[in-house]
Amino acid sequence: MATSKTEIEDNLEGFTKRRFADGETNEDWDWGDKLFNGDETYKCPTYVHKTPPCQGSCPSGEDIRGWLNIVRGIEQPTGDMDWKEYAFRRSTDANPFPSTMGRVCPAPCQDGCNRNEVEDFVGINAVEQFIGDSALDAGLSFTAGSTESGKKVAIIGGGPAGLSAAYQLRRMGHAATVFDNHAELGGMMRYGIPGYRMPRDVLDGEIGRIINMGVEVKTNTNIGTDITMEQLEKDFDAVLFALGAQSGRGLPIDGFEESENCISGVAFLEAFNDGRMKAVSGRIVVVGGGDTSIDVASVARRLGHIKNMNEKDYPEYVVLGHTAHDVMDVANKEGAEVTLISRQPLENMNAAQHELDDATREGVDIQGSITPVCVIRGEDGRATALRVAKLDYSSGKPEVIEGSEFDIEADLIVSAIGQSGSFEGMDGIANERGLIDADKHFQIPNKPGFFACGDIVRPHLLTTVIGQGSITAETIDHFFKQEEIGKRPKVDVHHFDLLEKLEEVDKAPEHFEPTDDDRAIDAGRRGTSQEGKSVGGFAVHNFEDRAAQEIITNEELFLGHFEKEARHLRTENVPDAEEVLGHFQERMAGLSEEDTIAEAKRCMSCGMCFECDNCVIFCPQDAVLRTPKDEATMGRYVYTDYDRCIGCHICADVCPTGYIKMGLGDH
Repeated sequence: MATSKTEIEDNLEGFTKRRFADGETNEDWDWGDKLFNGDETYKCPTYVHKTPPCQGSCPSGEDIRGWLNIVRGIEQPTGDMDWKEYAFRRSTDANPFPSTMGRVCPAPCQDGCNRNEVEDFVGINAVEQFIGDSALDAGLSFTAGSTESGKKVAIIGGGPAGLSAAYQLRRMGHAATVFDNHAELGGMMRYGIPGYRMPRDVLDGEIGRIINMGVEVKTNTNIGTDITMEQLEKDFDAVLFALGAQSGRGLPIDGFEESENCISGVAFLEAFNDGRMKAVSGRIVVVGGGDTSIDVASVARRLGHIKNMNEKDYPEYVVLGHTAHDVMDVANKEGAEVTLISRQPLENMNAAQHELDDATREGVDIQGSITPVCVIRGEDGRATALRVAKLDYSSGKPEVIEGSEFDIEADLIVSAIGQSGSFEGMDGIANERGLIDADKHFQIPNKPGFFACGDIVRPHLLTTVIGQGSITAETIDHFFKQEEIGKRPKVDVHHFDLLEKLEEVDKAPEHFEPTDDDRAIDAGRRGTSQEGKSVGGFAVHNFEDRAAQEIITNEELFLGHFEKEARHLRTENVPDAEEVLGHFQERMAGLSEEDTIAEAKRCMSCGMCFECDNCVIFCPQDAVLRTPKDEATMGRYVYTDYDRCIGCHICADVCPTGYIKMGLGDH
């Protein structure tokens, strides 16, 4: 039955200012006339899929909106599959480490979330952690490709990039052997991130799923010495360098290289994470500003220092291989005095703000706009202090403030300012920066069959190198098939595909061969002609997929639809300065299932219909209708009767997600 004019006017209350800044609205509009007369434009609605900014901001390209809509119950699994598994499968199409990333990823997706324009971002990390933890609890596994290609790939490095590539290669049916110079796989996930941030049982579970796909593993193996590059080339069809940037860079100042108690953050964390470092010196100065420097400082606060420490137990000697500690002394540790300095102002430091806040709570003294000048050394050659100077950024670039130098006393100075690779026995691979050059497809120039990805190309986030591993696997697949590598999409992420969804639910459209007069979207397979009329059994409504080209912004949404709702927060077990000594319990407790679903419901499904019925309710001509249930699925919930549509664009105005656009031809 048609909706009355009065009901429509009542329902529209509060929507009138949805697109305008204060003072720009027209209070004299007669919404009744607007609805029933329309504006008689030549355009009618079409349904346009775009990429949400969360997904566009995700370096590993996860279909975030997709698995959030699964968790909230909008998109349903087929058959007997549980929604938790369905969300896990969707998430791990791009990233096989949901539990890991839900805990430690700095979440650029949340920074880009359009919900920030309403009140606060969606807790994407929290939902991802629940998805990953549920999968581990359920013992879910991965499956290799059904057909083996016969091709073999040697992957040098068992960190996030190498394991991501191995996972995707096995899904494609290619054999993968991972070589790593450590006793266990994981790379920086294991040897760079402390266990209280990344529980080892979680990490082991997510790595084990990949290995169980049939990935061969050779640990404690150095390529270039234990196995020569020549032998590797002989035994494998392709070689992927994913060895990470395992060598930390020292401070480029006088006295650092000459002082034995000046070490890198990478070396410090590896000594801690493999169980060798049990305590630190009394006064620690960390130089950096990124996540590695925060981890060093937080670990030092937890370890504490021992009075009258034996020289062999100094942290710098532990890094070199000493492991002996007196148990009684360890039991009587005191809190270490830890200072972290950065050349950047506090508000511009690379570390995530919540990491900075946690470190401050734990008792780390963080100072920004400070630059190292030189290391002050004692008569024995050891560093006793770090001389620094204050920086002024008022001119737009850092300038040393004259006369601002001062000394920070130190028993240990840790540099966390960058990393490079180790290339013993790998002649001709490294560039002048101690990394590897690779093109945008992660091929090593002028070396067919050689590929590189991850930190060894450019040190960055875990999610970045995981995404690179996935892209590199695609490149290797093209190489094996001798296919030309095409241009990658402008928005290079894992997209929702309506055709794949229709095929999944056994509702695929009939095959259609377009003629010169029937130029249909995606060569006729998406289902509509240029004139916008449905074509036989090929579609129910007009659908245009711009996800590979466009990210939908908040200006395209109807933000007035969304009520403010506080984010559902995980419980963080962050000790204060008095509690931090010896505190190694996991820091992040996950959400309950109920809170996870509630948090997912805060997602605004930007760029994709989430079945709110606004367009159906508010259409004055009853021209927008629900797709029959036996034909409907995600992305195909409503359609337009263009014989009734008058082009009033009310449906587009009240669409919360920006999915409806007035772009079709004559009505």
